[in-house]
Amino acid sequence: MSEAELAQADAWATGVTPDSYPTQHVRPGLEAAGVLTVAQALGTEAGRRVAVGGVVTHRQRPGTAGGVTFLSLEDETGLLNVICTVGLWQRFRKVARSAQAMVIRGRIEAQDADDDASPGGVRAVNLLAEHLAPLTLTVPARSRDFR
Repeated sequence: MSEAELAQADAWATGVTPDSYPTQHVRPGLEAAGVLTVAQALGTEAGRRVAVGGVVTHRQRPGTAGGVTFLSLEDETGLLNVICTVGLWQRFRKVARSAQAMVIRGRIEAQDADDDASPGGVRAVNLLAEHLAPLTLTVPARSRDFR
């Protein structure tokens, strides 16, 4: 079995892929399209527009967020917080609600570690989404969605 076939079999049998991450199997195509890894996005300067691909692990729309939805996008390099405005969510509703993985284009928002609003000196990075596109994976993944 190829590495991708083994990961598919693991996901089918156990629901997890212990030796790989689903985005690893499509990374060459993403790189060719100029899509960054989460780690690369986390190191990008604030204000820059980027495309990042990954698995949607969580969708959350807290009642106190005024209709804004937050996604967690994960790949083999890390986890990125994504902010989806009400208008964006409506425009890309089908993809936003159902895609197991996405390529998200948007603008990096970062709170630097030396900023007073950044507790403990940790750099907080978000992606303010501008466009959502489904990402087809060879290995299935599931999100945990909350309201």
